[in-house]
Amino acid sequence: MSILQLIPYPPGIIVGGKVLFKGKDLLRATDEELRKVRGAQIAMIFQEPTTSLNPVLSVRLQLAESLELHRGISRHEGYEEAVKLIKLVGIPDAERRAEDYPYQFSGGMQQRIMMAMALACNPDLIIADEPTTSLDVTVQAQLLELIDNLRSQYGTAVILITHNLGVVARYVDRVNVMYAGRLVESGPTDEIYGASRHPYTMGLIRSVPRLDLPRDRKLYVIDGLPPHLAHLPEGCAFSPRCKYALDRCHTERPELEEVGENHLSACFRRNEVELFKREEED
Repeated sequence: MSILQLIPYPPGIIVGGKVLFKGKDLLRATDEELRKVRGAQIAMIFQEPTTSLNPVLSVRLQLAESLELHRGISRHEGYEEAVKLIKLVGIPDAERRAEDYPYQFSGGMQQRIMMAMALACNPDLIIADEPTTSLDVTVQAQLLELIDNLRSQYGTAVILITHNLGVVARYVDRVNVMYAGRLVESGPTDEIYGASRHPYTMGLIRSVPRLDLPRDRKLYVIDGLPPHLAHLPEGCAFSPRCKYALDRCHTERPELEEVGENHLSACFRRNEVELFKREEED
């Protein structure tokens, strides 16, 4: 959200790096350039729709506003398009419900409205930040299937931010695993789940309960606690919790290096992790 200047400075701050979108570094874009990107080219589905929707404006007006701003259509055309979007995301009786206010919708329906807003200008990229948080599992499944279907229908790229490993396994093509604000592993979903090459990734996957294992088997846990992001340890941030850590892990920070086709890992023992896993399973 910082890259789109949706978080005020302070407290939000970008200390360095690049964010390339269509060959342009968004960190160096002007306010005017970013206004043309937000909503029109990059859209967001926020984690909590209750705080993202304006409580005093009807759903139709909130949807039409984006269409008028980015597509230059009239208020009447915007209203008509808003109803079409509401139908698209599966809200019944769309013409009547378009006049309702956010509080008149359930949490799942509010998130569908957020999806409609994200799709309004047919963006190239949608960033979905924990889009199913606090929803029951049935509604979660419905919304994730909706996102997947809309992605296929419109050819829109989706970045899905989630802690749910089951969702990752089912819906994404490529996984980026982060720890303490840094990327520690990246690769195709099948590779990450079948042949993870970072101890943190391996620990995450092993901590998921499995029905094919004995019921009395203890759940795997990653020892220790995540570090304070303002006071990261020297070297690899995961080293204080890693049972495979070497002395150099506590003083040097490993960089992402290729371990397979389109598969990267930031670990000094990246080529040994699979061996450790097999030995422990045996």
